[in-house]
Amino acid sequence: MLKSLSGILAGAALLTAVTASAQAADNEVTIAYQTTVDPAKVAQADGLYEKATGWKINWRKFDSGADVIAAIASADVDIGYVGSSPLAAAATRKLPVETILIASQIGESEALVVRNGAGIDKPEDLIGKKIAVPFVSTTHYSLLAALKHWQIDATQVQILNSRPPEIAAAWARGDIDAAYVWDPALGRVKESGKVLVSSTEVGKWGAPTFDAYIASADFSKAHPDVVTAFVKVTGDIYADYNKDPKAWTANNDNLKKVSQLSGAKVEEIPALLAGNHFPALPEQVKLLGNNTVDALAKTSDFLVQQKKVPAALSDYHPYVTDRFAKSAIATN
Repeated sequence: MLKSLSGILAGAALLTAVTASAQAADNEVTIAYQTTVDPAKVAQADGLYEKATGWKINWRKFDSGADVIAAIASADVDIGYVGSSPLAAAATRKLPVETILIASQIGESEALVVRNGAGIDKPEDLIGKKIAVPFVSTTHYSLLAALKHWQIDATQVQILNSRPPEIAAAWARGDIDAAYVWDPALGRVKESGKVLVSSTEVGKWGAPTFDAYIASADFSKAHPDVVTAFVKVTGDIYADYNKDPKAWTANNDNLKKVSQLSGAKVEEIPALLAGNHFPALPEQVKLLGNNTVDALAKTSDFLVQQKKVPAALSDYHPYVTDRFAKSAIATN
């Protein structure tokens, strides 16, 4: 995936002012989302983004951040949901994007699950086993970080590049021994497996991960009001959830909407939401600075060590901005 991604990123010049002008004329924006479990799915289901922007939104579902990056590079998507690992890879290859929102700080919602009966009781039992993971994803980064922590060379295991739906299917067939993935595939594999490690623990070992919304630099420059409205709606729904998570998840309508757009089972959603942290607008301003810049730099250094990208940049500040979070707060 990374080789094909690099080829597409090389053509990033396709993101031109002509594209931005056409979007302005049509008042349409294409936003990429993934099947993650998060409060913003309710705002998406309720059409709050359309109401706030006044624009028609074409929502497109993707199975991995690498695919979202490729779509943004080819000007098919204007705003997209990606993990910190594909974001670091994209920034390192100088794709003209900006991180406009931290969608979640990842914890228990991503995990390495081993199959029952596969003979994997401890980390060293992974040697020689087949582990599926979406390449250039947050779970790929976490898997490599976990193997490094356990002093297991990545060449000692069989790491297979698979998207979440493919992982669930391969697991059902018995083709793989373990998988590092997110929901809803995570829930499927946990039904006949056990968690060996989650991203909460891997983060404590020095490799934290997060999800983010990014926008093409051309689009955010041409339509800052649309990006600000998008950030405000997301920040407000996060604040509503954080105010009282138990009350929020007691609302069955909320759970059904999240389930509809994520594929997760309704009864699983409260625990899955609790597995991540969703920063509201004031915290977004704090995070969208050196915190995120440093995280991207560390992730990129790790990807260089793993030979996933050729070299890290000296500065990742151009790929992170807090101006839309600040503008969103100012509109309150």
